[in-house]
Amino acid sequence: MTFSVGIFIFDNVEVLDFAGPYEVFTTASRVYKKLHISSIEIPFEVFTIGKTKEPIHARAGLKIDPDFDFTSHPKVDVLLIPGGVVTEELEDTSVINWIMTTSEQTQLTASICTGAFLLAKAGLLDGKSATTHWEDIDDLRAMFPHLAVKENMRWVDEGKIITSAGISAGIDMSLHLIERLINQDLAIKTAKQMEFDWTQNKA
Repeated sequence: MTFSVGIFIFDNVEVLDFAGPYEVFTTASRVYKKLHISSIEIPFEVFTIGKTKEPIHARAGLKIDPDFDFTSHPKVDVLLIPGGVVTEELEDTSVINWIMTTSEQTQLTASICTGAFLLAKAGLLDGKSATTHWEDIDDLRAMFPHLAVKENMRWVDEGKIITSAGISAGIDMSLHLIERLINQDLAIKTAKQMEFDWTQNKA
């Protein structure tokens, strides 16, 4: 089975928040093909989704063309919501509604960094524990006082909903998702291929 991984991108998205997980899942597919040469399937098909297909500019000015928009993307099995400057997205009902309705169809929905604010605004963290970038912990608590916000954790796994701390923590969390969806061996081999020191089992 191939899992479709949809990554939401938007103006002022943090580059490593989306590029780190993108690299993890695409590298996992490459490693899987080496391990299973006879397999005709890859474990992950990864694509980006914008509100529209107009180019977006990530933090520091990196220009990216989304693969799909809200109305054209394929079914999403794993939805990733990265962070960055999310002020406009928090006030955009079309973004919040899309996250909410898309998540209803996913197997897993996960956030990186301040992407947790968007999950919370969509109601996906109600009654759950969550985390975000250390610099934004207090703001997350203040804006969503009903959440159990965790500190000093690389990720928090609440079953279908997973949140991670900032920037590089999204790589740790993505490896954890590979462990959940496929197996630990593929996650470990993916981390090795990336020469990444995977911080495991911290949530």
